[in-house]
Amino acid sequence: MIAPLVEPGPPLTAEQTARASRHLLLPGIGVTGQRRLRAARVCVVGAGGLGAPVLQYLAAAGVGTLGIVDDDLVDVSNLQRQVIHATTDVGRLKVDSARSAIAALDPGVDVITHPVRLTAGNAEQILAGYDLVVDGTDNFPTRYLVSDTCARLGLPVVWGSVLRFDAQVAVFWDRAGVTLRDLFPAPPPPDSVPSCAEAGVVGALCGQVGSVMATEVVKLVTGVGEPLLGRVLVVDALRARWSEVPLVGARAGGRERPVGAAPAASAASAALGVKDPAFDGEDPAFGVDDGVPTVTVDELVARRADVVLIDVREPAEAAVASIPGARLIPLGALLDGSRLDEVPRGRPVVVHCAVGSRSAVAAQVLRAAGVDAAHLAGGIQAWSTRVPS
Repeated sequence: MIAPLVEPGPPLTAEQTARASRHLLLPGIGVTGQRRLRAARVCVVGAGGLGAPVLQYLAAAGVGTLGIVDDDLVDVSNLQRQVIHATTDVGRLKVDSARSAIAALDPGVDVITHPVRLTAGNAEQILAGYDLVVDGTDNFPTRYLVSDTCARLGLPVVWGSVLRFDAQVAVFWDRAGVTLRDLFPAPPPPDSVPSCAEAGVVGALCGQVGSVMATEVVKLVTGVGEPLLGRVLVVDALRARWSEVPLVGARAGGRERPVGAAPAASAASAALGVKDPAFDGEDPAFGVDDGVPTVTVDELVARRADVVLIDVREPAEAAVASIPGARLIPLGALLDGSRLDEVPRGRPVVVHCAVGSRSAVAAQVLRAAGVDAAHLAGGIQAWSTRVPS
């Protein structure tokens, strides 16, 4: 447990008491905790897939002041997952649409709208007035900006990421020695990881993850339970699995990161959530060992009969184009070990992906498991340009 983030506010009104009756029954929240929620100032950055359920549940929980940062307009394509907006809101600023929905839910919540894009020039000024920040953004520059700004301000960040069928949730707080940079030290190269608009996302998963994020806010504000500090909650919706990866900040308790802690966190992160394994781009947290053997297309053609070829892309990618004879085992299934036993140990293995980033990670994992593995330089893109179909 940690100390409550917010001091109790004024006594609850009769209307507020009636609204919060189910909270008041909970050990650790009760009347005092509800007064803390009413006194809390929470800023939600992004009124999209994650921000929408977070805002709804925080308003319903009785958080007194909600800030919303978003410069986007509601589009009809948003409605599949951004449930705070309605069809009649298409074309409106998301901050205005969200404010209307919150007012309909609880007119007693004070909503502060920031219809701007968060930048290095305005981030500190906007976020400084809040007790806690929720990061529901979908791009790397803003995620790092939020994390770095909150680290300077001493604010905790409830962070979530969702893409396709996978998600992650964590709490970062520089005072506790853990920030986003302990999970991902640096952003990936530009355009190497797709957005939801490019890769898709199951709408209901946003609700699942947003609800977890809202719960973390309630816990931090009231001081109840154990927050997701130093832990990353990993959600695999396709297999209905929730798992946890420990994350130890380099500064936590004055200790160095334990040997093996960073690769464990990064392997899961490479497979799920922020770093999506279905697309290529170097994962800065995992880091590919320069010693991982690389095989060129010409070398693979010459050795084809002697090696086992494994495709670590996703099934949808393999359906579009594949190398004949390759076995399909997505990277995530190697990282979590669920299909590691399908990889033969008696023959050399060559893994490939689209352009080479995922396959390099896969080869590193396989070699650590005792497999004689290499990866195909340039992936199937290089194969397609060199080998006639």
